[in-house]
Amino acid sequence: MSLFQRLLLLFIVVPIVEIYLLISVGKVIGGLPTIGLVILTAVLGAYLLRIQGLATVRKLQRQLEAGQNPEDSLLEGILLLVGGVLLLTPGFFTDALGLFCLLPSTRIFLVRQLKRQIGANSEFNTAKVYPHSTQNKSHEVIEGDYRREKD
Repeated sequence: MSLFQRLLLLFIVVPIVEIYLLISVGKVIGGLPTIGLVILTAVLGAYLLRIQGLATVRKLQRQLEAGQNPEDSLLEGILLLVGGVLLLTPGFFTDALGLFCLLPSTRIFLVRQLKRQIGANSEFNTAKVYPHSTQNKSHEVIEGDYRREKD
């Protein structure tokens, strides 16, 4: 299945699921409480995104200062962005997916899955990008001086 077909399916299936869930919840608790619940999840999502986002930025800064590979923190940041967008999108299905991206324990699980998927599909070598990283102990750093001579 091509990427276009997957996206088309996603843009057809997700709205149908959202409409079904909104109607079902609306029948049980009523229209106004359903709208209030959707607004509440958006506000809660924005709050969680702010807290988790700031923590991830601090973690990223610490890793960069220590010369460590910030790969996990960057992937967490991407998941936080996706989760925030999903929580701000009206609907219960997208809220559940967004919450899954925002909660630290499930986000760590998703980062591991993404790294496994990216690693299987990529020849990206972090040793070339972060040669002084503590994860790349096989690379020896040779210090020295140099001078530029005029021709």
